[in-house]
Amino acid sequence: MLSELEHYSTISLYSAMIVYAIAFVFYAVDLANRSGDPAVVATGSAPAKQPRSRSLRIGFSLTVLGFALHLAATIMRGIGAERVPWANMYEFALTATCAIVLIFLLVQFFVDLRFLGTLVTGMTVLFLGVTKINFYVPIVPLPPALDSYWLVIHILVAVLAVAFLTLSFGLSVLQLLQTRRENRISAGEPGGLRLLTRLPTAVRLEDLSYRVAIIGFVFWTFTLIAGSIWAEAAWSRYWGWDTKEVWTFVIWVLYAGFIHARATRGWRGTRSAWLSVIAYTAVIFNFTIVNVFFKGLHAYSGL
Repeated sequence: MLSELEHYSTISLYSAMIVYAIAFVFYAVDLANRSGDPAVVATGSAPAKQPRSRSLRIGFSLTVLGFALHLAATIMRGIGAERVPWANMYEFALTATCAIVLIFLLVQFFVDLRFLGTLVTGMTVLFLGVTKINFYVPIVPLPPALDSYWLVIHILVAVLAVAFLTLSFGLSVLQLLQTRRENRISAGEPGGLRLLTRLPTAVRLEDLSYRVAIIGFVFWTFTLIAGSIWAEAAWSRYWGWDTKEVWTFVIWVLYAGFIHARATRGWRGTRSAWLSVIAYTAVIFNFTIVNVFFKGLHAYSGL
């Protein structure tokens, strides 16, 4: 029964990846159509009202379907393991990418970020593909050090933090592109990618990235705190300068710096955006390089 659930989980995951990939294509088509809009080409700016194209609606609907399959794969993995599916890198990546898509979908109720669909679906397919090829491990019992209710608390806030920080990263990348375009136009040069004219201004993208990063930072702070409390319960000390602990703190410092820099007028704009990108790079480094190549008390990659 358990092996069958793991088999169905894999099938559901592959199905989700296919659906996400198709959604990525439709999002890309929408962006291509935006760049070829006659009104944009003629005026160099987007119309005030931007109706959602058919490609965008299809892409978003497919994202919802992909998320349902993705969630089913995650749940079946957990039921098959008879525990929360967060015991190794494969399971964490499975859950974290699912959370990224979930947050992307939920955010639409508050602010329209469908223009991030290409990045979200593309990154999700990439992360899942790399994880499935390099980090997949069969279901195994939970290591004794992880057999604690703190696992649920610590990893839950961690995956939520990664989800919000991923959206902040995407917005910062677009901000850098939009800033370059706006500077070229101010200098009387061609703006470059016309699809950027249909996206928010660099100032608006920076504001969105900052707000989303604050939410992610709060969750990451709880990740750090919960990890310290769990460490005291498991190893009788709150902090031991283990490699994973150090990098978790480094990420916290980087995002604290980004938020502080954004609140300081002199660090708004390109410099704060690059700090956001660097901070997210540290998140990816922490998950991949630190987990695989650095040994320590947190070596739970499962590889």
